[in-house]
Amino acid sequence: MPTELEILNFFKSLNSNCLKVSSRSFARGETVTTYIEKRNQMCILLNGEAELIRYDFNGNKTIIGHISSNEIFGESLYPANTNNELFVLAKSDCEVLFFTYNVILKKCKTNCKIHSEFSQNLHTLILNQTVKLNTRIELLTKKNIRDKLLSYFEILSNKNLSKSFTLPFSLTDLADYLSIDRSAMMRELAHLKEEGFIQKKGKKITLLYE
Repeated sequence: MPTELEILNFFKSLNSNCLKVSSRSFARGETVTTYIEKRNQMCILLNGEAELIRYDFNGNKTIIGHISSNEIFGESLYPANTNNELFVLAKSDCEVLFFTYNVILKKCKTNCKIHSEFSQNLHTLILNQTVKLNTRIELLTKKNIRDKLLSYFEILSNKNLSKSFTLPFSLTDLADYLSIDRSAMMRELAHLKEEGFIQKKGKKITLLYE
């Protein structure tokens, strides 16, 4: 299986050599894309950070997912039922590769060699995204705020190979991502500090338990 760096280099090469893909740069705060039913668009974040966001009819915001460099997203992976219901927001300056799933698998008229490598790399990214979505589902099934927070902190700790890590969200966005009330979350964070489970300084968290 190719490494993440190999996949990223492949897609950068694909962008330079294939007429069926295109890339765009976005500034922080810009809307990268809106999920539209039946378009089958797929995107790869070449660098930067973004978030998949939904607003319900009452204006309540939910963060569906945090997108990091070398990750795939698009309505082919998360079908939309209503135009503008879901959209991707750039959380930092970023570059995004765009293509359509049912078109990119067809052979180029120019018969570009790089297409022969596309399938394996695309499947690897989709598999990684499936694992990430399953992890979030597991988080949301936790019964209380403490369990959600500690489970998420352990995921970040394992990802960073360190007991100390920086949250990829603001605290408001973290509450949205975990589907919990922000005030209740802040109280639980205070309890975790007082009870010696964590140290917290801004967005930096250190786990104090084994």
